Amino acid sequence: MPEAVATAAAPAAIGPYSQAIKAGGFLFVSGQIPLDPVTGALVDGDVRAQTRRVLENLGGILAAAGASFGQVVKTTVYLVDMNDFAAMNEVYASFFVAPAPARATVQVGRLPKDVRVEIDAVVHLNE
Repeated sequence: MPEAVATAAAPAAIGPYSQAIKAGGFLFVSGQIPLDPVTGALVDGDVRAQTRRVLENLGGILAAAGASFGQVVKTTVYLVDMNDFAAMNEVYASFFVAPAPARATVQVGRLPKDVRVEIDAVVHLNE
């Protein structure tokens, strides 16, 4: 039976979805955007600052589920502008160790709250 994961260390869900769902030995983390989990405010700054906040939010959800970045097996990165790829990738690389997870990066027309980056993840749980 799927189990929801929720934590104050990441922004609360603002719709009919969970921050993450545990199911079948995996954790499926909803797309995270650069919102401060305490204030709910968007993070000021460029795509580097936004990517850092996104991954910090993701890390909060991982911790709440008893997992770590080393267990992430797949991510999808959504960018409003593919010209931000190198800057996003620089920050992204600082959160993951080898072997890095599989990843898709796509350019999208628009993201919630007009942020520059959103990242979701699939995590293998060591249950």
